[in-house]
Amino acid sequence: MNKVGIVMGSDSDLPVIRKAVDVLKSFDVPFEVHVFSAHRTPVEARDFALHARENGISVLIAAAGMAAHLAGAIAANTTLPVIGIPCSGSKLSGMDALLATVMMPSGIPVATVAVDGGANAALLAVEILAVSDEALAAKLQEKREKDAAAVLEKDRGILERLD
Repeated sequence: MNKVGIVMGSDSDLPVIRKAVDVLKSFDVPFEVHVFSAHRTPVEARDFALHARENGISVLIAAAGMAAHLAGAIAANTTLPVIGIPCSGSKLSGMDALLATVMMPSGIPVATVAVDGGANAALLAVEILAVSDEALAAKLQEKREKDAAAVLEKDRGILERLD
């Protein structure tokens, strides 16, 4: 199975990345995690992206806050799919990171999930991998069914709570 490469701009992004890691672990998808900054370690970030495919990585997740150039910097140096996670910060509640992540120029796409959306980034990575992995696709379908059953259980219980 191919793995997911995860890079965060700072270790302060770890709570968001932990959500992604938990999802990947639940699907038994291998991954590796690094801290590289688009601004403070641009050479290392570039090298990570340039060599990702040869290192067995099939999908990349990049999380960063504030200026949030990391996902774009990674995407500029690979043809692998890149999923950006804009992280909230003390300024602008993550809106700056969201705009920086989503506003990529034509030709260098970055799929972007919600601010602090680590779990959805991992699920999107799993969906990408599942295109060519039937066992993984079956696990995704099973998760969707369990999630739907949990909502329907809450639906059944809501009338009891209102009585």
